[in-house]
Amino acid sequence: MDSLMEWGLRVIAWFQQFSPALDWPFRAFTFMGEEEFFLLLLPLVYWCLDRRTGARLTIAFLLCAYTNAVAKALAALPRPPEYAPGRVKVLWDATGYGFPSGHTQSAVVVWGYLAAQARRRWVWILAAVMMLFIPLSRIYLGVHFPHDVLGGYVIGAVLLLLYLWLEPGVERWLEEKGLAWQLGVAVVVPLLLMLLFLTDDGVTEGATLMGMGVGFVLERRWVRFDSGGPAWKRVVRFLLGVVVLVALWLGLRIAFSGLEPALLFRFARYGLVGLWGGLGAPWAFRRLGLA
Repeated sequence: MDSLMEWGLRVIAWFQQFSPALDWPFRAFTFMGEEEFFLLLLPLVYWCLDRRTGARLTIAFLLCAYTNAVAKALAALPRPPEYAPGRVKVLWDATGYGFPSGHTQSAVVVWGYLAAQARRRWVWILAAVMMLFIPLSRIYLGVHFPHDVLGGYVIGAVLLLLYLWLEPGVERWLEEKGLAWQLGVAVVVPLLLMLLFLTDDGVTEGATLMGMGVGFVLERRWVRFDSGGPAWKRVVRFLLGVVVLVALWLGLRIAFSGLEPALLFRFARYGLVGLWGGLGAPWAFRRLGLA
């Protein structure tokens, strides 16, 4: 393992010879794998482009993030700055274990899923760019070894293929079962995931999945909003929805700071964020005549 990491340090050093000229482009790419970026992208697809694709994409992303957190905890491998302090330039803040790269894994799942659903050449080109440069940015910025990125590619590809294979059948099965089963699955599955991995990351992904899942089910039952419409309505929907979403995400973090038990308040925070995204925002859009 030491020889692999030493080789990885040489690869990072080669990339970083182009610093600072490429710092900002690679920082921009790495931002596209951050939580804040997905707080914008996933609602954009769900609220403004295609409701069905947005719902499926959100579930895929949350399962991917949960899987990555578990894999990191099991592997418990260090990032380059922890393995060799002072030997790489750290150009981006990153915490936690290194393997596998969460940015790489989410890039494969999110952009791969969008490309598979859109089936348009320009989307495939965009997906290829994202799946190449987001992982490379993690090496360039000194926060991941090459083997972290490779692990993210492999796990992300497996998750994407499994999701594309299994999700349509699961969705049809749930539609046949009715409301009670749908709500039960939306609550019980995330709850089990949280209990199996009772950490900050486990609760974050599980609570968001529960809030979004319950929201998706109730939205189809009682709201049934349409993500289409004139461009100005889509823009207003997005701006209004994101303002409330960010207010919940950031405001509750401030309000709950220091309160115990911390995991319970984290569950409440991310559950409400998910519920707003899946149900609250579509209901508000219908009431305001924006959808």
